[in-house]
Amino acid sequence: MRKLAVYYNDTEAGILTEQYPGAGYTFQYKEEYLNSTMPPISTTLPKQNAAYNSEHLFPFFSNMLPEGANRRVICRSQRIDENDFFGLLKAMADKDFIGAVNVRRMNND
Repeated sequence: MRKLAVYYNDTEAGILTEQYPGAGYTFQYKEEYLNSTMPPISTTLPKQNAAYNSEHLFPFFSNMLPEGANRRVICRSQRIDENDFFGLLKAMADKDFIGAVNVRRMNND
């Protein structure tokens, strides 16, 4: 199981989890974020108590990934399969993303 912390600016909004390769993904908002006045991280992921589940990486997060030649270069240099979207997102964690939402490695990772 792989996890990434999802931040809205500098506020932790939730946790993105890959259950096991090929077993699906979940996104769960943190209770503190749900109770705040902060906006949802995406219109496709409105604030709710229940976890979101998907067989594939949520489009909102896959749209954060590099494409084309940039993806190939990063995957080769990091030894990541180009179809391992979560692995690529994890490799990009703690970097400067465009927009208010970014992902960071968990403290125990």
